[in-house]
Amino acid sequence: MSCSPINPDLLSKVSFPDPDLLKVADLLSLEEKAHLEKVRTFLQTEVRPNVGGYWDREEFPFDLLPKLAEYGLGEIELSGFSNLLKGLLYAEVTRADVSLSALVGIHNELIIGAIDQLGSQEHKDTWLDDLRTFKKVGCFALTEPDHGSDIAGGLATTAEKTADGWVINGEKRWIGGGTFANFAVVFARDVADKEVKGFIVEMDREGVSASKIEHKMGLRIMQNADITFDNVVVPESALMPGATTFAGTNVMLRNSRAWVGWQGAGVQLAIMDRARQYVLEREQFGKKLAKFQLVQEQIARIQSNACASLAMMAQVAWLQENGAFDMPHAAMAKSTATRYARESAALARSLGGGNGIVTEHELSKLFNDVEILYTYEGTYEINALIVGRAILGTGAFV
Repeated sequence: MSCSPINPDLLSKVSFPDPDLLKVADLLSLEEKAHLEKVRTFLQTEVRPNVGGYWDREEFPFDLLPKLAEYGLGEIELSGFSNLLKGLLYAEVTRADVSLSALVGIHNELIIGAIDQLGSQEHKDTWLDDLRTFKKVGCFALTEPDHGSDIAGGLATTAEKTADGWVINGEKRWIGGGTFANFAVVFARDVADKEVKGFIVEMDREGVSASKIEHKMGLRIMQNADITFDNVVVPESALMPGATTFAGTNVMLRNSRAWVGWQGAGVQLAIMDRARQYVLEREQFGKKLAKFQLVQEQIARIQSNACASLAMMAQVAWLQENGAFDMPHAAMAKSTATRYARESAALARSLGGGNGIVTEHELSKLFNDVEILYTYEGTYEINALIVGRAILGTGAFV
């Protein structure tokens, strides 16, 4: 079903009371809290009211990129902000729109992060300045048509060393932003030593082709792509010196799972906004839905899930700040926050009744977007098994 974007007049009712009932944002310095509030106001007044139509049409709002850059959302990873503020910024972008938060998160955590931490000085000099302002965007080409959860051992894309550099062959799938990116961070298996290596590959190179994945149930603004690399020749300088084994890639995946945990928390703020607004306005049997006991129980559960997720993610930020953060923490954060988000999205959609299945009230949009969060950056089940392995000391998968 399709409908017009959300009425901006409704947004004045969104943020009261603040769903951050445990006051996680109060852990920020006064300066960082002021920055968060400035970005939140922009996102809630200029972004959230205007993205519904793009979501319905599966289109990307390129006109928003300069504004996102103006508020520093293209350079979160290089900002010097605390890990808590970085996380809360990701949460607020998600609160405005999950698809845009996917772009902002991939752009910062996986693209800028990979170039800054794994790239050469030439890569940094070539790309980072334009990435900061969204003048250029990249995509992270890891997942393949036949390899998702088992990508570490199953990655099939190949890179062969030649006198002229490298020749890359293979296919990638579900690559966010792959239809319009300027370059891809491509992971391929060296045919000589069988190690997974990372390369910077410009998308206009001969042999690179990308096609949009159509008809997704959620994250519809994000343009996911199938990408084919057919005898693509890149110079030796394309190799990222910090990504000559899968270990470097794994650091990026650990960080991105924490970011998805913040997405899981942020989308719950959006769910709470819309569910509360709906039950306060909707009347049935002669009184507001908010007066019904079952409704209040569901609202309380949505709120509790959001607070539990935010508190957990605040502790994850503390672990990151103190150098004690590892993959099991990231896996637990991602799997738990998205599990709570999935429950809350279903409750909110149910509260909307028939109105919960159209995008006008945003409840169905959130419901569908949460399903993607639950699945990508490692499915819920795979992340749960990573946690189980850490607890029990034995793995349940290879």
